[in-house]
Amino acid sequence: MDIIKLQQIKKIYDMGEAEEVQALRGVDLTIGQNEYVAIMGPSGSGKSTLMNIIGCLDTPSSGLYQFNQVNVSEMNDDQLAKIRNKEIGFVFQTFNLLPRSTALHNVELPLIYAGIDKSTRRQSAIQALDHVGLGDRKMHKPNELSGGQRQRVAVARALVTKPSIILADEPTGNLDTKTGDEIMTLFEEIHDQGNTIILVTHEEYIAEHAKRIIRLRDGLIETDEHVSRRIVPNGN
Repeated sequence: MDIIKLQQIKKIYDMGEAEEVQALRGVDLTIGQNEYVAIMGPSGSGKSTLMNIIGCLDTPSSGLYQFNQVNVSEMNDDQLAKIRNKEIGFVFQTFNLLPRSTALHNVELPLIYAGIDKSTRRQSAIQALDHVGLGDRKMHKPNELSGGQRQRVAVARALVTKPSIILADEPTGNLDTKTGDEIMTLFEEIHDQGNTIILVTHEEYIAEHAKRIIRLRDGLIETDEHVSRRIVPNGN
């Protein structure tokens, strides 16, 4: 089943004084359930714009976007916010954790926004932290955690709502190579358990962890290839 279906998606930014920037020029793309996709491209290729549209952080200028067979192309901000909170788990390069809150509270946040009762959300957040190997760090604040542990908290927060997709934007960008490998191994485990992952990166060796690599150039898909091999961390 296709979770994501884009048809002739265009995004034009009005820069004023009759100047326009065409970030996306008519993208067609489908992503199915339990796919592991990497989106790559040089600066200005449109990959960030595409990620924002897929993640319902932005809307296309024209074209059709169906998420789980629902047309989200023309939804208003409140409707998009509901889709984001329920259906999409975000993992960002900068972690985006609340600095004064514990790991547990950071993971609970999407459930708080969703109106889940305290007991249920606490149990779900603990399970998510256990899932990423941080059950013993749940009362630690971000400044008491390493970079890799902070990213694991972010992954747990992305997983806690049991979303349709995990959308990761340069998830290893602030990590050293060894810690980045550990995070990518975690993503592979999450994918193997049935989750759909969309990874945006400019690092070739990070993209090669995915099963499918989509390359953008000048607002269009240049290549879309399936990858048969899996990368083992540290080349072992």
